[in-house]
Amino acid sequence: MSGAAAAPGASALADPLSAQDAQRFVMGRTFSYTCYEGTVGSGRVLKDGSVAGTIQVRGHGTARYVTLPAGTILVKGEAVCAKLGGLAFQPCFELEKTGATSFRGNLAGASRLWCEFKRGGSGRARLAERGTNATRTARADQVSDQH
Repeated sequence: MSGAAAAPGASALADPLSAQDAQRFVMGRTFSYTCYEGTVGSGRVLKDGSVAGTIQVRGHGTARYVTLPAGTILVKGEAVCAKLGGLAFQPCFELEKTGATSFRGNLAGASRLWCEFKRGGSGRARLAERGTNATRTARADQVSDQH
């Protein structure tokens, strides 16, 4: 059974994303997400493989802002994987584009363990995005002040 059939509401026309396609589609953009067991949030994967965003585990309690260091999300051959301390293995993911601004990811070999991602997001993930833009603006202001 494919991931498209396992995820409720998933498009039957999902297109697999190669690791390189996933980088172009995902890197630097903010996505909101919902996972099979109710976890929700939003966040961004930056070009260095770091992650910044929010998570509300199983949809209960307060959403928490989290960051993961550079190199957390990485490409290994044709796979997109995560390097997480404390795990005895390195999880890799199967990614499928489900729309112009959405994709689904599931743990490789476990199509029932999925999350749906849609461009956009809110809260602290947007603040992280604005923080990057603010740094660029501040640098540009410093350069223009010198001239």
